[in-house]
Amino acid sequence: MFLYGSRRFFIALSALMVMAVALPAVAEDNSVAPVTADEPIQVTSLMDMLLAGGPLLLPILVGSMVLLVFVFERAVSLRRGRVIPRPFVKRFLHQLTEGQLNKDEALELCRQNRSPVADVFAGAVRKWGRPAIEVEQAIIDAGERMTNGLRRYLRVINGVATVSPLLGLLGTVWGMIQAFNSIATANAMGRPELLASGISQALLTTAAGLVVAIPALICYLFFIGRVDRLIIDIDTLGQEVVELISAEGIDEQKHSKRRKAA
Repeated sequence: MFLYGSRRFFIALSALMVMAVALPAVAEDNSVAPVTADEPIQVTSLMDMLLAGGPLLLPILVGSMVLLVFVFERAVSLRRGRVIPRPFVKRFLHQLTEGQLNKDEALELCRQNRSPVADVFAGAVRKWGRPAIEVEQAIIDAGERMTNGLRRYLRVINGVATVSPLLGLLGTVWGMIQAFNSIATANAMGRPELLASGISQALLTTAAGLVVAIPALICYLFFIGRVDRLIIDIDTLGQEVVELISAEGIDEQKHSKRRKAA
């Protein structure tokens, strides 16, 4: 038993001595030198990355510029103070409630304001004194036209969000095709520098497409939500106008004044 344990000990010791001799030789034969402080890591510039992305990176960049333009335009156009100006709405409803406006004066105020909510109010004012159902229909018609104006250019933003990742995927496929062509034609399996161009193009176009598509989709969903909230608020204000200028609303105001006078 002792002899068997001693034999195992000497075998393990011999193996360790062989490894100790072989490791320095492997380290000396290694062709990849470690990075030292005297040799800083090379950093690729942005222009080099754009050039390495291939021709499909150009439409992705164009899409990003289009996205910036229309996001800025919608951010300005969909401000609540521009769509539903509080001073105009408050004054308009107050004057209607107090009976200080007639049809022509109310229509002129709406034309002077020229905001989306004023356009909806103008559509209702044109049916002044008609039954409530006609006034409501006028508000619905004006609201549809106003909604189309509020949703203008949102399809462009949605289009950028949809097309950009597809262009990135196409660039990925194109880059991989180039990499496999290099393997087939130039025996590049042992030469990674010949594969780097196609692989870098594949990865860069994918990353660029996602970098453009993700903010575009977020902006699209944000603006859609804002438009829906504005439409709901305008519809609520339109119902108040219906109650004030419809035939039923005018009769109710007359009866209310008579009861107060009595």
